[in-house]
Amino acid sequence: MVHAQFDNSARQQLAVAAVEAKTRRDLSWQQIADAAGLSVAFVTAAVLGQHALPESAAKAVAELLGLDDDAVMLLETIPTRGSIPGGIPTDPTIYRFYEMLQVYGTTLKALVHEQFGDGIISAINFKLDVKKVADPEGGERAVITLDGKYLPTKPF
Repeated sequence: MVHAQFDNSARQQLAVAAVEAKTRRDLSWQQIADAAGLSVAFVTAAVLGQHALPESAAKAVAELLGLDDDAVMLLETIPTRGSIPGGIPTDPTIYRFYEMLQVYGTTLKALVHEQFGDGIISAINFKLDVKKVADPEGGERAVITLDGKYLPTKPF
């Protein structure tokens, strides 16, 4: 049976324990995702409390991290989503994404609506990818792809 959480505190505690286990065992998010058989972005989000994992993936992740059956159950449970508490984020990396949306949010909205019409881009039917590429001017660049299904507004 599918179960959903109404309070994210248990998932937050599990996320802390999972990250500690990941660190102790010197594992990468990619290694954890490989064990789960799913994408690195989805598994990372799930371990951090933002998605439910299928049973086989939850068991594989828990086994790799040395977590108990209660952790498996929580990993399979639909979480209360949202990992940034109210207000402006203070973590510099998260803040930069907030800043990007503050600067380019209206531009993205205008371009999406011009090209697709009235609607939204799904965060449920969604793919995320992060790649590190060489910068032709020296150093490195982050290429972040957000790939969501467009859902038109339907008058009723």
